[in-house]
Amino acid sequence: MTDTELPPFRHTVEQWMRDFQQRLIGQLEAVEDQARFRPDAWQHHSGGGGLSNVLENGRILEKGGVNFSAVQGQMDERAAKMLLMPDPRYFATGVSVVQHPRSPMVPIAHMNVRYFEAGNGEAWFGGGIDLTPIYVDEAQARWFHQQLHDVCQRHNPAYYARFKPWADDYFFITHRQETRGVGGIFFDRLTVGKDGTREELFAFVQAVGDTFGPTYCELLRQNADLPFTEREVQWQMLRRSRYAEFNLAIDRGTKFGLETGGRTESILMSLPPRCEWHYNTQPEPGSPEAATQQWLRKGVNWLENSTSSLD
Repeated sequence: MTDTELPPFRHTVEQWMRDFQQRLIGQLEAVEDQARFRPDAWQHHSGGGGLSNVLENGRILEKGGVNFSAVQGQMDERAAKMLLMPDPRYFATGVSVVQHPRSPMVPIAHMNVRYFEAGNGEAWFGGGIDLTPIYVDEAQARWFHQQLHDVCQRHNPAYYARFKPWADDYFFITHRQETRGVGGIFFDRLTVGKDGTREELFAFVQAVGDTFGPTYCELLRQNADLPFTEREVQWQMLRRSRYAEFNLAIDRGTKFGLETGGRTESILMSLPPRCEWHYNTQPEPGSPEAATQQWLRKGVNWLENSTSSLD
């Protein structure tokens, strides 16, 4: 087959995203033994569509979503300005994942990988993974960051040092002056030709996506059966409310989707099933809740004294 007979690169990326969604669902369902993801196909008003997969009321996962989309069209002037688009015509595909476990001893997890093309041919990748424990387990947080460091290291030794602070800055609840969790990596607009070839950037994004399932499933297995009390549940409800605040007030993807006529149910899939707000709640000094609060800051060196195993 000659180069002229190869499918457009966007089709290659889109097909990988479709396949990745199904692989990840299989990995999560292998751990969650009492519920399954329900598919919900939809069409976008300007072209293309997606497949949302949402799980509810599982034994381990109270709510989880693994969403795929591939849409195209032409943005209005306001949307194009928000994205600094050189051309309002666009194609975008990606997979977005948020998991809200039932137990307060299991962390919330988020992952996103995406590809974007402007009408003038400019193209870029974005994505990342971050972890939001209800109670920070220092050893697990360090192990989690080691997995992200390792995948970055295999593709570009500068990536982790660049993308970890980016996650600290992005997943920061400015009105609370605290990070959403223990961070991870975040990257946006890795531009083909400027930041690497399309094959190099695509290989990195694929590796990031493929790291999520094994890493998060290990944390699910480690924590799902730990005991907890109503006290821990109440702290979970507060921490989930912080998650909701970030997603509704700060997250650029949520705001962009809602402001540009995206599919509301898929966009708001990221919100927790239950959360609570109580006036001026402060953790008791010396408590496990206060210890977790101390970790919710930028600039923690999670690789210091890290271990490559949770055994």
